[in-house]
Amino acid sequence: MTHPQTAFQAASQTAFNTARFDGHAVLITGAGRGIGAATARRLAAEGAQVLVTDVELGRATETAAELKGAVARRCDVSDRASVEAAVAYAVEEFGRLDVLVNNAYSCTPDAALFEDEDDEEWARDLDISLTGAFRCARAALPHLAASGRGAIVSIGSVNGEQDFGNHAYSAAKAGLASLTRTLAGDAAPRGVRVNLVEPGTVHTPTWDGREAQLERMAKLYPLGRVGEPEDIAAAVAFLASADASWITGTTLRVDGGLLAVNTGFQRAACGE
Repeated sequence: MTHPQTAFQAASQTAFNTARFDGHAVLITGAGRGIGAATARRLAAEGAQVLVTDVELGRATETAAELKGAVARRCDVSDRASVEAAVAYAVEEFGRLDVLVNNAYSCTPDAALFEDEDDEEWARDLDISLTGAFRCARAALPHLAASGRGAIVSIGSVNGEQDFGNHAYSAAKAGLASLTRTLAGDAAPRGVRVNLVEPGTVHTPTWDGREAQLERMAKLYPLGRVGEPEDIAAAVAFLASADASWITGTTLRVDGGLLAVNTGFQRAACGE
């Protein structure tokens, strides 16, 4: 898939501060591919030690193998014991935990009719996309507070603000934005910042085989393209770093201007 080559795109892929995360230990969920893997690469390139976790260990291992100072572990964010074990492993492996990136999610396609939506699929999407982030934050917060520079960055979605379909996923992402704000208030006195990155459409492996649909969608983005995982990773790196030391409880929308300009962009435009 081709995109217009812009200075903004080049910057998101090459403008690294190779020492910004020296001495930082990071845990990323859902990091076997897509946004999670790009975030692992970005933070490792800037000096972080990264625990790459994914529900599929093979994916996590492949990502970690590319990176200096990275290790892999299976983590199922729907399982409290799995989450707590992953956090404990990060602290044991690195001696500390400074940054948590909540990226794991589930997105089940809507039924043809709303009344045909399935309870189990609804519950699964909310459990992974929202409650999973809660479980990770709960387990990580004491260690992030102990670090003296703790940060939680979660990956939301523009679906949490506007109708693009996917009822359960959208509800989960709206809930994640609310959790970000409320947790920020609890965590601030402990020296931990909590923020959300809210992407628009991003060209990840979940779009494989639907390149024509992505091309149609790209025309509706003011910046002329859909996002790349590296665009989101750059935003995560900023919010996780000392450069954002006076930012907490906020949502950073990284959507190519979509919601600011194309307020009528809804599911029909996505080809659904």
